[in-house]
Amino acid sequence: MFPVLVFALFVLLIDLYAYKGLKVVFDMPSSGLVKTVFRLIYWLVPVILFLAVIYAVYSRPADPSPPVFNRYYYIVAYTLLFYIPKLVFIAFHLLEDLILLFENIAGLFILYFKTGKFPSGEVNAPRRKFLSRTGIIIAILPFLGIIYGVAVGRFDFRVSETEIRSPGIPASFDGYRIVHISDLHIGSFYGYTKRVRQAVEIINRQQADVIVFTGDLVNNFTAELDGFTGILGKLTAPDGVYSVLGNHDYGDYFQWESDAQKKANMKEMLAAQENMGWSLLMNEWEPLVRSNDTIVLAGVENWGKPPFPRYGDLEKALAGTGGFPFVILLSHDPTHWDAEVLGRSNVDLTLSGHTHGMQVGIETAMVRWSPSGIRYPRWGGLYIDNGQFLYVNRGLGYVAFPGRIGMPPEITVIELKSGI
Repeated sequence: MFPVLVFALFVLLIDLYAYKGLKVVFDMPSSGLVKTVFRLIYWLVPVILFLAVIYAVYSRPADPSPPVFNRYYYIVAYTLLFYIPKLVFIAFHLLEDLILLFENIAGLFILYFKTGKFPSGEVNAPRRKFLSRTGIIIAILPFLGIIYGVAVGRFDFRVSETEIRSPGIPASFDGYRIVHISDLHIGSFYGYTKRVRQAVEIINRQQADVIVFTGDLVNNFTAELDGFTGILGKLTAPDGVYSVLGNHDYGDYFQWESDAQKKANMKEMLAAQENMGWSLLMNEWEPLVRSNDTIVLAGVENWGKPPFPRYGDLEKALAGTGGFPFVILLSHDPTHWDAEVLGRSNVDLTLSGHTHGMQVGIETAMVRWSPSGIRYPRWGGLYIDNGQFLYVNRGLGYVAFPGRIGMPPEITVIELKSGI
C-alpha cells in the first residue's frame, strides 16, 4: 500500500498545482455552474486513476494471465495521457509564478528605495498569462501524441532496409537477404491476433533468405504464446527462422511459487519455439551455405549489463568459427557488442534489439533522438566501427506503455553485399 500512497500523493500535488494554474489562465469564477462542472470533470481524472490502481493491486490473481498485465499497461497509458501534458503545463505556469514572485519582491524594494520604508499592504505586479497559455498549447502535443501512439503507432509496422558491404562476404552471398525482427513481447498483443498475423504477412513478403529473431518473445511467461504459435509458425524462409532468448524470455520477472514451475516454464519456451519451426541458438552456431561458400550464424543467450541477466557465453557460441569468412551474431542486448564483441572477436555483423528505442523518439534527416540514448549509446539502426557492424532493431512489439510515438515497430531487411 505504501507505494500506492506515494504515487497518489505525487499525482495529487500535480493535480492541485495544475488546477490552480488553469483557474488563473481561464479566469475561473469563484462559484457557479461553470466552476462546479469544471471541478467535477477535472477531478474525475485522478479519481478514476486512483481507483484503477487500487483495483489492479488488490485484484491481482495468484496466477496472472496476459489480460491482467495488459491492464497495468493501460493504466500506464492513462497516466501518461493526462499527466505528461499536466507536467508540461505546470512547468510553464511555475516559470510564470516565479517571474511574478520576482517582480513582486523587486517591487517591494523599489518602493522601499523610493519611500524609505516597506509598504504596509501587498505589492501585486500584474500577472502576464502568456507563459501559462503557451504551456497549455504545447501540452496538447504530448496528449495527441500519446493517443496516436496507442491507437495507431504501436501497429504501424514499418520495413527498414539497410545494406552491409564487406570484403568478407563471399560472392555467392552477394544479395543475400536477412529479415531481422526483435522484441515481439507477444503477451502485449492479447486480443490483437490480426495484428500479429499482419506483421507475419509483411515479413514473409520480404522474400528473405533467412529470418532471425533477437529475443524477448514474451513479457513474463511462455503461456502468453497460447493462440499465437500457429501464426508465428507461418514465418518462412529458405534457410529457416533462427532465434535467441532475451531477458524477458527466462521468466525472471515473474514470481513463481517454486523453482520447478520456473524450470517448467523454460521447457515450455524451448518446446514452443521448436513447434513453431524456429531454431533457437543457445550459445551455438549454424552454417549458412551458398554454392561452395559458408558463412556463420551464431547466437548467444541474453547478455546484459546489470540489472539484466548474463546467460550468454560468447566464447562457446563462436567456438570453431575462426576459419569462416563472415560471422553473424545474434545477441539480444546491444551493450554486449561494446563489452565483448567489438575488437575482441571475429564477429563481422551483430544483430540486437532490446532497447525498443524506448518506443518514443524523433527520427528525421536532421534529428535522431530517443530517450533510450541516455542508457544505450547504440539504441537503434546501423553502427560501424573498424569494419565491424551492429544493427539494433527497434522492436516489433511493445511493453509497459502500450503505444509507440515516432518509433514505429520495425521489420529490418538487411542485404549482404560482397566487396569493399
